[in-house]
Amino acid sequence: QVQLVESGGGSAQAGGSLRLSCAFSPSAYASPTFPNSMAWFRQFPGKEREGVASISNSGNTIYADAVKGRFTISKDNTENTLTLQLNALKPEDTAMYYCAATRLGSIPPDFVPRFFTFWGQGTQVTVSS
Repeated sequence: QVQLVESGGGSAQAGGSLRLSCAFSPSAYASPTFPNSMAWFRQFPGKEREGVASISNSGNTIYADAVKGRFTISKDNTENTLTLQLNALKPEDTAMYYCAATRLGSIPPDFVPRFFTFWGQGTQVTVSS
């Protein structure tokens, strides 16, 4: 059973930064030879979840156009932690952010929620102007 636990959400001013973390298990998902992808999604009120950034077991990353150059996804395979660094925050980044995982080692660039099997409970990010 895959477990994903997010932390690090909160409030920030526009232009500020936040760091989201997702502790994951089992540790197999930390192996570069175990096919998998992990990602961050976000959901605005009344909207479907949308992909923010993903990273495969080989280290390939994908970013949504809206966050390119501002957000960075990374994975610490010794601490079993997936991280999303959010810089240059905008009020339109306000959303619930979710960590997700899949056994697929390769996903399309326009990654959508249906490719991901396992989900965390979410963490709220609120950006004020």
